[in-house]
Amino acid sequence: MSSSTLFSPLTFGDFKIPHRVVMAPMTRSRSAQPGNVPTESMATYYAQRAGAAFIVSEATQITPQGQGYSFTPGIYSAEQVAGWRGVTDAVHAAGGRMVLQLWHVGRMSHPVFQQGQAPVAPSALAPNAQVWIVDEHGQGGMVDCPVPRALTVSEIRAIVNDYYTAAANALAAGFDGVEIHAANGYLIDSFLRSGSNLRTDAYGGSIEKRLRFLDEVTDAVVDAVGAARVGVRLSPHITQRGMHCPDMIVTTLKAARRLSDKGIAYLHFAEADWDDAPPVPESFRRDVRRAFGGAIGVAGGYTEARAQAVIRAGWADWVAFGRPFIANPDLPARLRNHLPLTVPDTHTLFGGDERGYTDYPNAG
Repeated sequence: MSSSTLFSPLTFGDFKIPHRVVMAPMTRSRSAQPGNVPTESMATYYAQRAGAAFIVSEATQITPQGQGYSFTPGIYSAEQVAGWRGVTDAVHAAGGRMVLQLWHVGRMSHPVFQQGQAPVAPSALAPNAQVWIVDEHGQGGMVDCPVPRALTVSEIRAIVNDYYTAAANALAAGFDGVEIHAANGYLIDSFLRSGSNLRTDAYGGSIEKRLRFLDEVTDAVVDAVGAARVGVRLSPHITQRGMHCPDMIVTTLKAARRLSDKGIAYLHFAEADWDDAPPVPESFRRDVRRAFGGAIGVAGGYTEARAQAVIRAGWADWVAFGRPFIANPDLPARLRNHLPLTVPDTHTLFGGDERGYTDYPNAG
């Protein structure tokens, strides 16, 4: 049993955090158009939540090809880097810390974001999923993802370089680190799983080959920013979007050992957050702790009580909270003082103006 609690400090990699209540990455689709540029409103939103142990930004596409939803921000243009600099300056001025989540959606996209072409993936398999697209009339809705096309080896290598550039841009934008999004059915996750990766070359087939893309991306990002500033997000127990894989747990544990050898700062596990979701087996938590030498974070519908329990058991070092942070910008203080939590307005989660974004008050 660990003597740590949700409100004890922690140091790992280049991170020194005053407690363990992390703000999870949440897509809010409010970047400026055209160009998917971060805005002053986004700076206000994140600065309001700077009391988090650290903030993981909304998922941010590393290239135009990496986009799969309307109005999500990027980190590939000079305008985007400048916009994000406004966000990180505001967060730092408020005493906070923030990492940028690096994102390539892969097959979780639509030709509207791909200049009329098919999205890309390890293999030409549709994800049985939908993405949120705003039409020419300004109306947002969910649209089916089409069958993607399989990437060539040269294209894979180019995407690895895109991750390097995006990570370097994140440092230029003032972020304290980066998180590689390798979860939830997006590009890296689809390489990891046998149900979505049917390749027979160096990037598919055996577990070792399916891990190669994650290996190469992580090495590139580490080269750009240093291992002590890097985290990786995984979701081995989530199987929606056609992500079934019978050996995903074995694959994840091998990935954890390899990432530990690279010296990255943390792993961040996205867990199922619906009401009747099966619990993560304690045996998996134990095996991950043995495999990985850095900090371990978890996210997925945690309450304060569940967060305290997983930290005290020693299975996690911090817990990321998602929707509670939307309507409770001072969430750590509310949890520490056992204050009631406001429920977010689900109609204002994606797109729109300050309503349901920057207008939620502190507890006072």
